[in-house]
Amino acid sequence: MTANELFTIIAQVSGLLGIVGSMLAMGLGLTFSQIIQPLKNVRLVVLALLANFVLVPLLAYVITLIIPLEDSLKIGLLVMAASAGAPFLILEAQAAKANLALAVGLMTLLMVVTIFYLPLVLPLLLSGIEVDAWSIAKSLIVLMLIPLILGLVVKSASSDTAKHWAPVMNKIGGLGILILLVVGLGLNASNVINLIGTGGFLALLLFIVGSLLIGFVIGGRDQGIRNVTGLGTAQRNVSAALVVTLGNFADTNALPFVLVASVLLPLILISTAKWLGKRSEASVETDEADAPAT
Repeated sequence: MTANELFTIIAQVSGLLGIVGSMLAMGLGLTFSQIIQPLKNVRLVVLALLANFVLVPLLAYVITLIIPLEDSLKIGLLVMAASAGAPFLILEAQAAKANLALAVGLMTLLMVVTIFYLPLVLPLLLSGIEVDAWSIAKSLIVLMLIPLILGLVVKSASSDTAKHWAPVMNKIGGLGILILLVVGLGLNASNVINLIGTGGFLALLLFIVGSLLIGFVIGGRDQGIRNVTGLGTAQRNVSAALVVTLGNFADTNALPFVLVASVLLPLILISTAKWLGKRSEASVETDEADAPAT
């Protein structure tokens, strides 16, 4: 076994452990009521689904028409576009002083829909490329949906057990994803560097900005809601995208594209969230100053 093969195995195993650990931690930290309560706003739910599963993939497709990309980069972008619902949204919503209850509900809804949406839509988006829809569905169900449900069941049965194991699973998940990113970027260093010199990097930046704007538009006038929908639409589900690319496109530039996106997305969006949070604080202070004395 060569060193490259060994590190490839390490990256794949750590990635799988990271994804399963993260999903377990998410389930152990949530309750069914936390997920369901914010989703009673039917209009907002419909708009969020439309934005994430119709408009964002359409945006990615339009970008591929405008910017010439090789097939593997198109695959990476379209896989990212079809993957919604990411735990990073909670951190971003906190930084943006946004509606946290909505962030939890929206994140979970988008993630669950993604698990069933990806296998159906990817074969349509990737015309001319053979994609095993059942293989994608099976891996997403096993690695994401089942651990999430298991965590939720444990939480509902014993909150003390969930409280004990949630930090452990969170650390395992974070460490696994970190090892995957470091080893994966190292193994694909040349491809990552080449990506900067291609249209792939520009396409990714346009995709992030465009998705953010789509999310802001559907959020309406309420700043707390608008910040959640904006950040939630732009923050794609990197875990789901990694499951698909590791299982189906590991030997192409789709994997380094997704790895770069997994680093770039939170960097841009957490910075954006902090800026939104400062704006929100300034707005509150202005309203308090303008309020008549009683």
